Amino acid sequence: MLETLMNLVQQHSGQAVINNPAIPNSQNDSVMQTVASSILSGLGQQAQGGGLGSLLGMVVNGGNVQQSPVTQGVQDHVEQNLMEKLGISPQVAMSVAAAVVPMVLSKLMHKASDPNDSSVDGNTILGAATGQQGVDWMGMAGSAMADGKLDMNDLLRVAGQQGGGGLGGMLGGLFGK
Repeated sequence: MLETLMNLVQQHSGQAVINNPAIPNSQNDSVMQTVASSILSGLGQQAQGGGLGSLLGMVVNGGNVQQSPVTQGVQDHVEQNLMEKLGISPQVAMSVAAAVVPMVLSKLMHKASDPNDSSVDGNTILGAATGQQGVDWMGMAGSAMADGKLDMNDLLRVAGQQGGGGLGGMLGGLFGK
């Protein structure tokens, strides 16, 4: 998963990183590696911090990645890591994250839904984000969708099937707690 993210970051960070006069050429690789690893850890942060439903919806529905709260949360995480780990100014970190994160997440979600691209799928993304590899996230989401789109009603219905009461019960069931 990290390799796929790194490839996407390298493909889509030209203006924001490589051609950015505020980032020395000697730091380009470090910036791209930090962005890729921060996207992955940011997805995990979103999944753990109450954004699992939004992330699941983004993966299943391919929704509007640009407007997703998950994207904003990941973008903020990338900005923070660029500033803390590499000493990049807040303005430059913000511009890099704003240019790269939405594009990379959009391409990642597209790859996940492309049957001709086996480099990544929804289960891989959700497994990496949650730390729960081997869970059939997509099968679970598919069986929960009543109307062909995943929404909060579907998540709540799965919660009832899990035997918990409400969304917390569902998440506890998903994570074996």
